[in-house]
Parts: sequence; structure tokens; C-alpha cells
Amino acid sequence: MRLLKFLLWSCVAIFCGLLLSLSGAFLYLSPSLPSVESLRSIQLQIPLRVYSSDGKLIAEFGEMRRSPIAFNDIPQDFINALLAAEDDNFANHYGVDVTGLLRAATQLLKSGQIQSGGSTITMQVAKNFFLTSERSFSRKTTEILLALQIERELSKNEILELYVNKIYLGHRAYGIEAAAQVYYGKPIRELTLGQLAMIAGLPKAPSRFNPLVNPERAKERRDWILGRMLMLGKIDKARHDAAIAEGIDARYHVQAPEVQAPYVAEMARAEMVGRYGSEAYTEGFNVTTTVPSDLQHLANTALREGLVNYDQRHGYRGPESRLPGMTKETWLEELGKRNSLGGLEPVIVTQVEKSGLLVLTRQGQEEAVSWDSMKWARPFLNTNSMGPRPQKPADVAQVGDLVRVQRQEDGSLHFVQLPQAQSAVVSLDPQNGAIRALVGGFSFEQSNYNRAVQAKRQPGSSFKPFIYSAALDNGYTAASLVNDAPIVFVDEYLDQVWRPKNDNNTFLGPIRLREALYKSRNLVSIRLLQALGINNTVDYVTRFGFNKQDLPPNLSLALGTANLTPMEIATGWTVFANGGHKVQPYLIQRIDNRQGEALFVANPPTVPNGKPTAEAPAAVQSPEAQLEAPANLGQQLAAQMLTPEPIAAEQIIDERTAYIMTSMLQDVIKRGTGRRAMALGRDDLAGKTGTTNESKDSWFSGYNADYVTTVWAGFDQPESLGRNEYGGTVALPIWMSFMGGALKDKPSHLPPEPEGLMTLRIDPHSGRAATPSTADAYFELFKSEDTPPPMSEFDSGYGAPGSPLPADEAAPIDLF
Repeated sequence: MRLLKFLLWSCVAIFCGLLLSLSGAFLYLSPSLPSVESLRSIQLQIPLRVYSSDGKLIAEFGEMRRSPIAFNDIPQDFINALLAAEDDNFANHYGVDVTGLLRAATQLLKSGQIQSGGSTITMQVAKNFFLTSERSFSRKTTEILLALQIERELSKNEILELYVNKIYLGHRAYGIEAAAQVYYGKPIRELTLGQLAMIAGLPKAPSRFNPLVNPERAKERRDWILGRMLMLGKIDKARHDAAIAEGIDARYHVQAPEVQAPYVAEMARAEMVGRYGSEAYTEGFNVTTTVPSDLQHLANTALREGLVNYDQRHGYRGPESRLPGMTKETWLEELGKRNSLGGLEPVIVTQVEKSGLLVLTRQGQEEAVSWDSMKWARPFLNTNSMGPRPQKPADVAQVGDLVRVQRQEDGSLHFVQLPQAQSAVVSLDPQNGAIRALVGGFSFEQSNYNRAVQAKRQPGSSFKPFIYSAALDNGYTAASLVNDAPIVFVDEYLDQVWRPKNDNNTFLGPIRLREALYKSRNLVSIRLLQALGINNTVDYVTRFGFNKQDLPPNLSLALGTANLTPMEIATGWTVFANGGHKVQPYLIQRIDNRQGEALFVANPPTVPNGKPTAEAPAAVQSPEAQLEAPANLGQQLAAQMLTPEPIAAEQIIDERTAYIMTSMLQDVIKRGTGRRAMALGRDDLAGKTGTTNESKDSWFSGYNADYVTTVWAGFDQPESLGRNEYGGTVALPIWMSFMGGALKDKPSHLPPEPEGLMTLRIDPHSGRAATPSTADAYFELFKSEDTPPPMSEFDSGYGAPGSPLPADEAAPIDLF
């Protein structure tokens, strides 16, 4: 009896001691314990996703791949598998499993090292959300106390939902929905029992039991979990055996972009970081851009094909590497170091035959390249010359050459090379400035430099319309005569002489402004700028959105020597396309939070009474929001509150000036340097080529009332594109390819004719109103207050708008 009493009182003492210890620990640690209530409003990290205007994924930014899932959407088989693997007593304990803790303590006493923590799922929630992974008794005690609090304040379902959305499961996948997408490319509700058990085995050690890294160990753990489920009565023998028989079909799946628009994605990312800082990557924002996927695809294709065609006109520079005498394995290793750039795949020549080449692809396949696709490959000597035409495949390639090929729609391979020249395409909606397509270079992987918005280059003659617009707003007309004759500028202080000339070194004498523009006469632009005044013209041109510091304050401005980006040029040209209004380019149409609620809806200044703008794109809901009930009325009202009354775009030039400029720029395409664009078969296109000295920059800007598109092409380090390469040979074909697709099946659409214009018959030699008997008279547009006098008032004076200049004027003029 004494022994029994001793043992009884000893047990009571031990129990009281433990109780006092736990109470003391709680009193000591409780002030520092975080609030469990915060778990109800916890914000899990979700990446930033960028979409096209038609809801297709462009890019995802963020370190964690996560798509939170509601408890009701978790398959019951997965819950059973997870509890069988991690905590089969989850439904019965109160946050702490004493058996598990005793087992962990026993392992510690036997080995002298911590083997397991004896943690329940609730304890893991406490650790994952509030604590670190430090292995210490104080941290474990805190974990236990937090688990007890969590069990008091949250339901079992809430705890389990937090756990499955928080846990790391390898390959940047956080949460079970992300893991299902990464390993199987499907939502978790579509996985088989064997696949669910495979994911349930990952929380214990995501690297050790990873089916991609250690498929054998992963299968062992999966099968053990299935056995536990059978033992616990969660599945029957038939389902167990069927799941055991499943193979290891896990593969690495990354949600591939549905739209190739990396330059657009980077612009959207930068803007979001500017708005929200580092939270942009973690708060689950869904960004809808103004870029439709079909127009972006057209821009990508047009730019790449245009650069490849230009590149092939100048010859073949040889293979990227020569790797003769190597094994297939070594070749595959080398190919693994090379990326596909702009759709051009790296391959290694394995055989040279009369009919073409056999090449090894990165997938380890041997495929044929036809001789017909190689005939362009004359040896490159320099920008202006090439070697003889190849007569056979052996003249072009040898075994071991690392070259590039382009896969055609029929699956065949064409012989190509990476272009050295670069290009940029920008297309805007002239009614509100929405960016409809943007490409900043041949390949974002090759160069992240966005030439569309970062490359400041001289626009050449594509800048002249701004000078002509200034003339039309200062009394000149499209029929005004200006002398296309030599002129010399002298700087007496620096002893410099400038003799500007036209591209073909010819001079046409007195010429109408309309004709001078479509023939791109440099001397006329210089005389216009001289007559208008440099300072006045610079002030006028800045209305179009250009920075004054980028505009040289001298007469070279007339020849397009300003340093401007393609985006700036395209923005300036929207004024001509929309009737004289200033719009600002913008990319982000809408920003939604993780619940699919609108945080921002763009409301840009828009041309009044312009064509109806595209309907605002629908919000792109996050995966977790899509699982909830349909959008309620409150969300719709919130979105409406974010969209105030439309803002009218500022009128910066006379709408009649814009209309006359459009008419003159249409002639550039009908009979001037842009005649190639007539092949599109449209009557609503206006545009202008631009080529700088030594053909270092090639430009074409053009529009109708739907799209304003600017194309630039050149080398990143300015050098000549080559003899006979101009805006009409390099940039214009890219523009045509894009605009031809963008306007396909669309009706003709030009800005409406404003009031206050008159059409008169004009004498082509004097610019005066023609008499009924005047030969070769033509019709010209005028502002009603700027109509020219009749021929009866003709005099020999000059200098005023509409007056001819003497053809022999070539006297030196001071440059400053």
C-alpha cells in the first residue's frame, strides 16, 4: 500500500509539475504570441499575372507559384491521403498529439538527435505562418501553444485549408493547386488517386520525395500512403491496387504564355512596381493590358520576317560555331546551351547531301533542310557586297556547323541566320492612345533592351510632317510654292559650311508643298523651317508631345535630326489621325485584386465624337476567385465608380490642318516614297518614310483612323544598313505586313472631313486658282480663309506663302 501511495503521489506530482511548467511557459510566452485571429484574414503570396485585352496570359511574375483553393474544392481523396501521411488523428486531437510528441521524445533520447518534431497539421500551420524552421525547445513550445490557440479559434476545415495553400511542394509550387499544375499540368480536381497520393507525399520532404528528381523514392512514399489509406479504411482493395499500378507520369509543367509579348509584359511589370512596390509580385494582381493577342502576333511575325528578309539580302555570315568531329552526345550538350531566339532554332549539321542538309535538333532528332531554302546564302563580304551564289549545299555548310533554322507551318525547316539588325514596332489607337501592339526587338531573350520606348534615334524624313503642319497653321497651303534649289549655310566663327542636299542630288525649282512632301525634298523642309523661325517651330512641335531638349534648335531639325523613340513618333502621328487631338499612350486597361475586384480602370483622354472605342475588356479573375460565386452587383458598381466620365482629349492643332496633312500623306503612298503600300489595296492609308544619313536608320509611320503604326529598323550601334536600303525597303515592308493583317476585312476608315474646308482647281505652276482654260489644273484642299488668289492677281514677288521663289537662289546664308 505504501508503494502504491508513493507511486500515486509521484504521478500526481509529475502531472502537477508538468501542468505548472506548461502554465509558466504559457504565462512567459503568451505576451509574444501572435494573434491567431489574423489567420482568418491572412494574405497568401500570389504572383502578378499580365493578360492581353482578350484575356490571354502574357506573363507571370513572382517567386512563388500559388493558386489558393477553397476547402470545399479539395478532393476528399486528397484529404484522406494527406491525413494518412501527415496526421491520421487530425480529427480527434486538439492541436497537439501526445503520442506523436512522446514518439519524438523517445527518438531524441535514443539517438541524441532530433529525428522528428511530432508535429500535427495544426502545429505545422502555426510554424508555417508564425515561426521559423529553427530546431529548439523554445520554438517547439511556442508552436504547441499556438496550435492549442488555433484549435480553439478555427475549425478543422479552416486549419486544413490554410495548410494545403501554404505548404511548399517543390519547384516553386506553394499549395496543392499549384503543385498539381506544376507536376501534372491539370487542376487538382482532375488528378487520379495515385497522383493525389504522390502530391500528399511531398510536404514531408519536397526534394527527397520529388517525382521529378527522385521518382523511385517518390513512388515508394506514394505506395506507402496508399497502403495507409487502405489500412485506415479510406479506400478499398480495388482502388488501392489500381492506384499502385499507375506509373510515374509526373512532368514539369509551367503555364506557358498564351501570347508572346515579353516587351509588353516587362512594361506592365515596371508600371505595377511603380504603383505598388514589391507587393506587386505577391498580392495576386491581375493586369489586363490594351494589347489584343491577334495584333501582337501580327507585330511579332511582321518584325521577325522583315528582319530575316533584310538579313538575307546581305548574305550569309557563317555558322555560329564549328564543332566538327564530336559525338552526338557532345553536340546535344552544346545545343542545350543555346536558346531558340525569335523562333530561330539552333541545330548542328550532321550530314551534307546534294539535296540539302541533315541537322540535329535540341530534341535529339535528325531532320532535313532543303537546298532551296539555302540558295540565298551568298557569302557576306560587307554591308554593300556579297560573294558568288552557292552552287550546292557544301558551299554553305559543313558537318559540325552550328546554324539556325526556322520551322515552317508544314513542319519543314528553312536555313536562316540570326539577324544583326534590330527593329521596333509600335501601334496605337489614335482615339485614346491605347497601345495595340508593341515589339521592342527581334528577341527578348537575346536582348531585353526595348527599342520601342528606349532607343532614341533620328527619325529622318518621317519627322517632316510636323514641319509641314506648322506651315499649314501659319498661312501656307498644300499648293504653296517653295523653291527646291541649292542653299549654303556658313558659320563664320567656326569656319564651317553646310550644303544640304536632296537624296538624289537633284533640284526641282519651285514646287508645291504637297508634291515636296510626297517626293521628300529636303531643301523645301529647310526653307519652310527658316521662314517659320526655328524657335517658333520648336514651340509648335512640342505640342505633339516631344521634349524640347530632344529637338535641335537649328535648321537640321527640318531633316529629322531630333533624337526620338518610335513611341514618341507614333504618339505625335496620332494627332494627324484623330483630327488634331493630343492623346497619351497607355498600356494598362484594368487592375484587379485577387478576388477579381477592380482596383483601377483606365480613363484616358479620348477624342470627342470619335469612333467608338473598343469595349472595356472583362476582368480576368484569379483562379481562386473563379471558384467563388459569380461576380455580385457590388463588384460591378465598384468598377463603375472607378470609371468616371470620359475626359476629352485636348485639341492642339486645327482639325482642318490634320485633315489636309492626312490628304498630303495619302499622296506619299499613292505616288511617293511609300508606293509599295498600294499593294495592300486600300484607299485609307497615309504615311511617310524616313531614312537618315548613310541609311543608318529606316522608318515608316502610317495610319488610318483605326491604327497609327510606327516601324524603326537599324543597328543598335548605328551603322549603315547598306546601299539602296531606305525606309521604303526595310521599315515599310514590316509596316505593310502588320497593317495588312490588322486591317484585313475592315472597311475603309479615315478621319471625317471637318467644316471650313474648300476644294479649288489650282494652276500647278503658280499655286493660284486656275482659270477654266488652265491646262493640267488639279483640285486642292484649302482652309476657307487661306484660299489662294486667282491668276489675274499673279505677281513676281516671293517670300509669302503661295509665292514662287526664284530658281537661281543659291547665295550663302548665315547659319546662326
